[in-house]
Amino acid sequence: MAVQIITLEDLAAFKTALLQDLKELLNNQKEPEKKWLKSKEVRTLLNISPGTLQTHRINGTLTYTKIGGILYYDQADINKLLTRNKVNAIPTLFK
Repeated sequence: MAVQIITLEDLAAFKTALLQDLKELLNNQKEPEKKWLKSKEVRTLLNISPGTLQTHRINGTLTYTKIGGILYYDQADINKLLTRNKVNAIPTLFK
């Protein structure tokens, strides 16, 4: 059985590499997607005015939940709305 000697420099290098790997993991983590968004968050996400958001509520384009005076929108419903209205690009030919 071979004996390996670990020096203080080896431990310091290991510590530095481990800390760097941990920093990368923490920086690469995405913030979890919120299930429910408030009106302001939806307006920012879709880049629409309060009136346009109200129109989407009135005509049933976007469902919502009202608790007290606060309106909440399901993130999944917003994603469905965006997918439903998706327009495929038509490739153009350059001559």
